[in-house]
Amino acid sequence: MCGIAGLAGGDAVRHEKTVAAMGASQHYRGPDGTMHAASSDRRAVLAMNTLLIVDPQAMPGPYLDRATGLLLAFNGEIYNWRQQAAAWGIEVRDRESDAHFLLRAWAKIGPSCLDGLDGMFALAVYDPRAAKLFLARDRLGEKPLYWRLDGGRLAFASEVTTLTGYGPAPLVLRPEVTAIETPTGVDTPFQGIQLLAPATLLSFDVTTGSIDQMTWWHLEDRAPFTGTYEEALARFSTILAEQIPLRAPACDFALLLSGGLDSAVLAYMMRPPVCITVRYPGQDRLDESSTAAVIARDIKAELVVVEPDHVDFTTALPHMMRALDYPMGNASTFSEHMAYRKISDLGLRVAIGGLGPDEFLMGYVRQALVLFGPDAVLNSGLEAYRPLAAKLMHAAGEPLDPAEAVTRLILRGPDPDGRLRDLVADAMARAGGDLARSLTLADLATAWRPLVMTSDKLASAYALNADPPTSPATWSSSPTGCPSTTRSLTRPRASGSCGTPPRPSACPRRSGTAGTSSASPPRSPPGSTATSPPGPTPRSAWPSPTPHPRSALSSKGGEARRTLRPDPHAGPNGSRLVFGPDGEGSRMIPNWVTTVRGCTRRPPPRSRPPPAEPL
Repeated sequence: MCGIAGLAGGDAVRHEKTVAAMGASQHYRGPDGTMHAASSDRRAVLAMNTLLIVDPQAMPGPYLDRATGLLLAFNGEIYNWRQQAAAWGIEVRDRESDAHFLLRAWAKIGPSCLDGLDGMFALAVYDPRAAKLFLARDRLGEKPLYWRLDGGRLAFASEVTTLTGYGPAPLVLRPEVTAIETPTGVDTPFQGIQLLAPATLLSFDVTTGSIDQMTWWHLEDRAPFTGTYEEALARFSTILAEQIPLRAPACDFALLLSGGLDSAVLAYMMRPPVCITVRYPGQDRLDESSTAAVIARDIKAELVVVEPDHVDFTTALPHMMRALDYPMGNASTFSEHMAYRKISDLGLRVAIGGLGPDEFLMGYVRQALVLFGPDAVLNSGLEAYRPLAAKLMHAAGEPLDPAEAVTRLILRGPDPDGRLRDLVADAMARAGGDLARSLTLADLATAWRPLVMTSDKLASAYALNADPPTSPATWSSSPTGCPSTTRSLTRPRASGSCGTPPRPSACPRRSGTAGTSSASPPRSPPGSTATSPPGPTPRSAWPSPTPHPRSALSSKGGEARRTLRPDPHAGPNGSRLVFGPDGEGSRMIPNWVTTVRGCTRRPPPRSRPPPAEPL
């Protein structure tokens, strides 16, 4: 999780100290160093906060191509950079990274290189030959990037508060915040500051002060999948086998493990050394830690169960508010915060989660309600969702228009201006009549932003890199949602057909975000499940997980040493070890935490330096 910031304009170099302060204000995003650099024409200054994961000796950014003068600040990861370097004939030397590849690819191909990148990223490139600054985000906006104009200059940053501290930005109540607790589109609660839209390329001409924006990728442009459900399942399992290994970190990492299918698949494919789950005392119906323990024992991973209480919430609330900057409509915020804090305490730098498949694969009950109707959902054993289904009960007993049904299900407050209804109607129109596809597009327009932004902000506050390998971008070459020819809501899951053990995949409950057993309403199995068909790639054919160099958990002898020791920061219900790496029976040890010798740490609270001079 890195961070970027900068300024472009005719007199940008005069504000070099301002840009340095902008980088310093988000230093927690890159604990391995914050640096800035001015372009050769002195019209741009870029800053970068660097988090080194793979190679601790790598050079931090920003990055300069001396032949062309291109200057790059980069946040994120390109998964296929080695393959694309070979395909495009780009030389990458020893100890160089995806950032070096990206800089040379931009110098050789220009912005067109974005089409060939598979990854999550936000970047800034300044080209002195054209006196233009380019800003770009990944296909689905997994990495944030904010920008604002000021006096003929353009400023940008990974954190919105980096920009609010350097010029007037009055607070504005966006109407959709009352409806779903989160701004939508490119809006922020700060006047004059925008979030660059996903899959968007912005170019700022320093000479004329003009701005152009273009969308370089559209999910709805993907051709609809026309095969059978069995063929779709086979295609999905193939994509998993091909893509997940590309996303496996080259260092030790922690997996946010719930009892759900998404994180269970990641556990078996990526073999994390440490798994983290969150549960709450007294919420036994939503407690999936026993299923998580079975998975962790099966893959011989260490499982840490975090049990927050009301004291933890009171203590953590100010930290969460500072990290989020503005409201995010995400019921799992507290659970994620506690999980990331524990991962940071363990000395790890990468957190893997199962964020994304529900939006893409019809994993929410609200999607099943639209696809199959309230009666079919309730009669399939999901009686607990009757209050949600009641939103679709029409006074005349007639079925609702799909756009109206979706709107009713996602609204959590008043929508007097009809902003949410317009977003849903637009998603329906762009889907071309495919109901499942329109549900995915509607979720990406309303629910996706708070999920991915919460993950990024909470993780970066603890200097972690949060990576969702199964985000919808992973499936961009696959059908959008399951085929609409699904015959029945109640067909059993394809237990074990994708290589997932029967027990976790048969779990009847799904609560909170992957990796958390939160006290939010449980999510049902996907509405488009099916009987086990022939054809998917068998587990035996999957690539073997690459052994991770024990960078964070290694001893001098090369073997991981795990010990139990008291956690000085644990509350009355601190962390509990459920299963150790040896896979033996469960044991509960109050106020103890599994850790590794010399690696338990707690970062200082996220703080902000005094504001620098105004832009």
